[in-house]
Amino acid sequence: MPMYLLNERATSEQVRAMMEPFAKLRMIKIVVDIGRNILAGGGAMHFDCEQLLINNGSKQVDLWGANWYPDEQTIEFESLINIRPRQNNRSIILEDPVLQRAVERVARQYLEGVFP
Repeated sequence: MPMYLLNERATSEQVRAMMEPFAKLRMIKIVVDIGRNILAGGGAMHFDCEQLLINNGSKQVDLWGANWYPDEQTIEFESLINIRPRQNNRSIILEDPVLQRAVERVARQYLEGVFP
């Protein structure tokens, strides 16, 4: 399954490829590194994106999962990797509005305005 590590704006082709696992939902699973301002997208699970980032030098403490909906250009802050009691996030939903803004800023930097 196609996954991309993005440190520059995605192309339409990349967005289409990242949507493949969830084509019916028209969604991309993404994990954002808020420390390095990069993201990984695609794959069947947020865990896959998380591992891609960790293998490329990211620290797990800086990684937060979300779903990007290219057609609506919206983000949903929901991922199993977000369950982190040690970081005061006890839910799959990323609850901290400051972290939400950081994740959304990076996601929009690379994905906003790019349509499949």
